Amino acid sequence: MPDTSLSATTGFIFDWDGVIIDSHAQHEESWQLLFTELGRPMPEGFFKATFGMRNQQIIPMCFDFVAADDHAEIARLGNRKEELYREILRRDGIVPLPGVVTLLEELLSLGIPTSVGSSTPRLNIETIMGMTGLDRYFQHIVSAEDVTVGKPDPQVFLKAAEKLGRTPERCVVFEDAHVGIEAGKRAGMKVVAVATTHPLESLGQADVAYSNLEGLRVETIIAATGL
Repeated sequence: MPDTSLSATTGFIFDWDGVIIDSHAQHEESWQLLFTELGRPMPEGFFKATFGMRNQQIIPMCFDFVAADDHAEIARLGNRKEELYREILRRDGIVPLPGVVTLLEELLSLGIPTSVGSSTPRLNIETIMGMTGLDRYFQHIVSAEDVTVGKPDPQVFLKAAEKLGRTPERCVVFEDAHVGIEAGKRAGMKVVAVATTHPLESLGQADVAYSNLEGLRVETIIAATGL
């Protein structure tokens, strides 16, 4: 029987890339292809420094040849980067990270609602959900299109909690990026970090950090975060 005390009050919110799937390599390749199309070198350290941010933040910050108020060009470049990314996904395929499906299955069986809370464009998320069958596990998606400011601002997670009908203090956020961990804490939520992108020892701002989600149970998460 589902634990009604948990299912009625608790929500689980997952960042997408680096938590549910790992397409760091595909994202990096798509940025590299975009820079190549533009005839410009990709700056050293660009990908690591910008991972987890929205394209609307990245392009004005790092493309010095694009005016910060040229919203049409920023959108065009961002859309082209994501087209390249989806082409790479369709070429290579992708699978969920270790432990993800087992944890999502347990949440489903317990009746605990889940949402994606990500800086990723919705079409990317929906494309991967269609490729992997993960759509059955998520009740909601909050993506790049649903927010006006990106992480570390907490807006994306607060919107996800609202969609789940849960108060922030009863939500658990899963994150791999420093900006995402900060966003989750600023939202007043419990944060579980996974060391997909950054070393485990650098994730101390989270309530608890793991190398990956393999073998992780809901009761363990509840106990570790003090939810």
